[in-house]
Amino acid sequence: MFAGKVVLLTGASSGIGAETALHFAKQEAILALVGRNKDNLEKAAKKCEEVSPKKLKPITIIADVNNETDLERVINTTIEQLKQIDVLVNNAGIMTSGSIETTSLEQYDKIMTTNVRAPYYLTMLAVPHLLKTKGNIVNVSSVAGVRSFPNILAYCVSKSALDQFTRCVALELGPKGVRVNAVNPGVVITEIHMRGGMSEKDYEAYIEKCKMTHALGRPGQTEEVASAILFLAGSGASNITGVTLSVDGGRGVMCPR
Repeated sequence: MFAGKVVLLTGASSGIGAETALHFAKQEAILALVGRNKDNLEKAAKKCEEVSPKKLKPITIIADVNNETDLERVINTTIEQLKQIDVLVNNAGIMTSGSIETTSLEQYDKIMTTNVRAPYYLTMLAVPHLLKTKGNIVNVSSVAGVRSFPNILAYCVSKSALDQFTRCVALELGPKGVRVNAVNPGVVITEIHMRGGMSEKDYEAYIEKCKMTHALGRPGQTEEVASAILFLAGSGASNITGVTLSVDGGRGVMCPR
């Protein structure tokens, strides 16, 4: 399905990004992988090469999505080396905890810059190339974009903004043949919570609580989100745009009792 297609993927060195890269690699996609951690990114690229039916080697671009110059370099490098962009996956994101009483403007700015401003600008830069290929965009959002949760205020605001961004750009680019969608995972087993400051003990309790907060009685796995991303990016979703697809084990329909 993706043979000969160039997929540009941010946050590709770990978690959902690394798993999604593997899924695309198995489908013979030509990959441009973006991340900050050189060692992890190269490990992810190596795994992609190993599972690729034609042993296609991804290009790796060490970049910080918060840096405008880095984002410009991401697009320029991809076009210079791979000549086109068929799919853009805006996956890079961060999470930290904080309520309106404990948050700070610094926290807000950091989260909004990574989770909203970066995909906003990268999409701006990628669109001229996506128009040429009639490609598509998949944004990685969160159940926190469609439901409200305490103590992750800035994160919720950022993901709801990303969902609206998805819908607006879908309206703007739809008549030109470019689709734009998002996936909205619930709790997924990755490193994002620990990186956001959660202790190992609190994380274990948090995962255990997923048995009650998710209708399926468990947290999600990265491969489940990756499968949804591939579906939205593929021809099977050719009549789908402007969608925020929940991949959350029913978390978004749960209500306290």
